[in-house]
Amino acid sequence: MHQDLLVLGIETSCDETSASIVENGKYVMSNVIYSQIEIHKKYGGVVPEIASRNHIEVIGEVVTKALDDAYITLDDVNVVAATYGPGLVGALLVGLSYGKALAYGKGLPFVGVNHIEGHISANYLGGDFEPPFICLIASGGHSHIVHVKDYGVYEVLGRTVDDAAGEAFDKVARALGLGYPGGPKIDKIAKEGDPEKYKFPKSFMEKDNFDFSFSGLKTAVINQLNHEKQKGYSINIADYAASFQKNVVDVLTYKLVKAAKYKNLKKISIAGGVASNSLLRARLDEIAKEEGFLLHYPKQIFCTDNGAMIASAGYFDFVRGKTSGLDLNAIPYLKLFNC
Repeated sequence: MHQDLLVLGIETSCDETSASIVENGKYVMSNVIYSQIEIHKKYGGVVPEIASRNHIEVIGEVVTKALDDAYITLDDVNVVAATYGPGLVGALLVGLSYGKALAYGKGLPFVGVNHIEGHISANYLGGDFEPPFICLIASGGHSHIVHVKDYGVYEVLGRTVDDAAGEAFDKVARALGLGYPGGPKIDKIAKEGDPEKYKFPKSFMEKDNFDFSFSGLKTAVINQLNHEKQKGYSINIADYAASFQKNVVDVLTYKLVKAAKYKNLKKISIAGGVASNSLLRARLDEIAKEEGFLLHYPKQIFCTDNGAMIASAGYFDFVRGKTSGLDLNAIPYLKLFNC
């Protein structure tokens, strides 16, 4: 039995600056998130240079507030964990450098965390959900199907071969004139549309693997939209949003269930920003009841990028004997490997 450990988790892989204190990988004592959505909204997406500069401006304040909200000081922290990839290299360097500096200054162990592993670990926060299970990670940068064998032990069954699910949401939302971020906007307006209006292609459904492809779907939506505009047809944005969203959810749920049956596992989970999607959650609730799965998904605050998931992943890495050197560098295209 390990002694109680407080982990400071730092996340700056994209446009959220977040820090959190988590006890023993599960109990969230604080979770501070500074979002840059309003800053990047006018550009229609995240501008890497602007994101990095904003991280620099607020990182100290965010970490201090995380400590204050947990009613502790840095002297009470046992381990520092920070994301080192994948993500935007400039953004990653801010949180990674800050975390390493804190660890060095206080003589604390440092753990570099894979951002994708962080999303998986969000499932452990505030509850008793444990491996083994099959996890669908779907976000702006990642779409994976992972067999979580144990804490920190993974078998990657499938991943996107082109656009991630969340990336497709953002690009389609932009084409529909809905703005950024695309996921929540499509989710909202799709409730007013007909999901059967357009029959867009469902790529890779016929393939005997667990990989994804959303580039063709994105292109099909944009081409159909342009065709109707050129013909002078009346455009119902809600129908487009609903049809696109149903297509993505059909593919994601099909692959997740297929993987669970392949591994003969009854526990499934989702993670990442797309895990907040209301249709995805509703459909998985139905499937879980029909198929007898134990379904788990993190609270919505832990689906988007946050420091708590990084602290959780850092804890489970640390108790397995994994630490990182202070020469660890950011790796923007870091992958999740079998381990």
